Amino acid sequence: MKGRVLVLDRFGDREAAALMVDGQLEDLAIDPAGDEPMPGAIYRAIADRPMKGQGGIFVKLPGGASGFLRQISGVAPGQRLLVQVTGPAEPGKALPVTTRLLFKSRLAILTPGAPGLNISRRIRDEAARADLSALAERLMAGADPTLGLILRSACDAAGEDEIAAELQDLRALTEALLTDLQGPPELLLDGPSAHTLAERDWTDPAPDELAEGEGAFEAHGVTEALEALAAPRVDLPGGGHMWIEPTRALVAVDVNTGPDTSPAAALKVNVAAARELSRQLRLRGLGGQVVVDFAPLPKRDRHILDQVMKAAFKAEGEVTLAGWTAIGLYELTRRRDRLPLAALLEGVLS
Repeated sequence: MKGRVLVLDRFGDREAAALMVDGQLEDLAIDPAGDEPMPGAIYRAIADRPMKGQGGIFVKLPGGASGFLRQISGVAPGQRLLVQVTGPAEPGKALPVTTRLLFKSRLAILTPGAPGLNISRRIRDEAARADLSALAERLMAGADPTLGLILRSACDAAGEDEIAAELQDLRALTEALLTDLQGPPELLLDGPSAHTLAERDWTDPAPDELAEGEGAFEAHGVTEALEALAAPRVDLPGGGHMWIEPTRALVAVDVNTGPDTSPAAALKVNVAAARELSRQLRLRGLGGQVVVDFAPLPKRDRHILDQVMKAAFKAEGEVTLAGWTAIGLYELTRRRDRLPLAALLEGVLS
């Protein structure tokens, strides 16, 4: 099916959402089982002890849990502070958190400690940008000067009253939480559920269809896509394929040409793998160090893959493309921003 389809379903009592674009799964959100903290959650925490050599400090969270904060400038043991979860905890490690809070809605983002009024660069019409800038100044009048605002691209299709009402609610929530520093460690704001995140972040541009309810994943091909993601092998155009296999230390990716081992076939399959890798890592919830063993190709052609990788990962957030090693492997790092799909689907797909 052509177009954008937002699909909302459930796995038991857990919300699940998928974005299908022209029949291909482009993004996915599934609530974790149990009480696993969700990215975006905000806690009142207490600074605990610094970790020398690691450039960070542990913080105490509710229930005896620990978070790890990499920014330590101005943070002293015993200090109360607000932290936001940036991703899932690795097994046996503390929950990654930050003090650079973001308060998001569909139309706006408030940024405490990062002042300025900004308009999404995706809104290119100068008259619209000027109108939104004037509106932002009016709506933020009287706010703490260190509280920044970003008007998101969805504002381009929204009316002033809608923007004003949403920003008023977001600002009230933000200002209330920023002053809530007294007391023991506590969850102050939970991270968005799968449905909330999808409706907040995946509706610009507006979907051509909203599919909601039991069986929606099955009806729109999401279940089939999840079954494919559960396997390590990814078939590529031209008869090639790649294997994506997470280990304890890194994610290993092996690209193979199939029966045609000519240089032209190798380049074609490597380009296809480079274009597909960012989507596969995102949907599988894989991050950390990633090592890619591309199919053999002359060194003179590596610059082609460099450009393809840069384009493919441009919109992927915190990704560092380290490039080629001495033995011809390609390295990159990707921030872990969600639980691995395998853990989320455990016991779901039969």
